[in-house]
Amino acid sequence: MSDTPNYLKDAKELLTKDGFATGDVWYHGTSSGLVDSIKSLGLKRSGDKAMKQAAKATMATIGNSYTESIEPVFLTQSKELAYYWAKQTVRERSVRFESDESPVVLELALPESQREKIRPDVGAASLLMVKEGEEFIAEVDDIYKACDLDGVDIDLRNADRLEYLHKLGMAYLDQDIDATYVTPILA
Repeated sequence: MSDTPNYLKDAKELLTKDGFATGDVWYHGTSSGLVDSIKSLGLKRSGDKAMKQAAKATMATIGNSYTESIEPVFLTQSKELAYYWAKQTVRERSVRFESDESPVVLELALPESQREKIRPDVGAASLLMVKEGEEFIAEVDDIYKACDLDGVDIDLRNADRLEYLHKLGMAYLDQDIDATYVTPILA
């Protein structure tokens, strides 16, 4: 049973047998510990500087170098899926930092110039290789079933690019997002 708050449950409106519908509004899941920075600076690619710094320090401690990669801003068309990723962000940050953070979903009312640059996140194929990927697929499968649909049906190795977007709700934008387009969703 999903622990997604009711005000974020939108799959019944978005999900069909063909997957999640898309519209003009997108969502991003994050941690409450990052919201003030995001409200001030916007969503930045490779955004969690504290996590990147912690990884760099860990690698230096064990004698390895750390090369920071520039990751895009990950998006989804579903508040429900964004909440899942927000929980993952909180979990990852709690391993590094002692804090009392909570999941937050951000609504992104992007200008058309950015909306047309949103791409399906085909990196989801790598989900096959990690436990977190299995957990995500199980979560999406539960969402489908809660909407009285058969479970998610996708062959991650051979899926068409758009299946990652429609069936799994995974997308990205390889640009920073200005704070004026970002609104935290509150209960």
